[in-house]
Amino acid sequence: MMALQNYFNELPSALTLSDTNGKILYMNNKAVETFQKYGGKDLIGKSLYDCHKKSSNQKMLEMLATGEGNIYTIEKDGVKKLIYQMPWKKDGVTLGLMEFSIVLPDNMPHFVR
Repeated sequence: MMALQNYFNELPSALTLSDTNGKILYMNNKAVETFQKYGGKDLIGKSLYDCHKKSSNQKMLEMLATGEGNIYTIEKDGVKKLIYQMPWKKDGVTLGLMEFSIVLPDNMPHFVR
């Protein structure tokens, strides 16, 4: 697991992992940087539910119950991002939630193939 965590720390996108109770287990370097004003690395061990609105918490509970993901784009402070949230599993058992936050460049090409 340590080797994987080191790899994820090199990703240019934010990655956060929680357990099934919403407790934040892991944040890669980009996630720590992205959420610095909310506590950064000190968020590890805290609850995702304390960091989100009631409607977002309901969506997280739905993802855990159904196994479905939640994918959308946002723009904040002029930066466009793809947010990809989904349950993470081992041997078919849901262990928690995972969220990728990926910055989308303004000039990102789109291909239809």
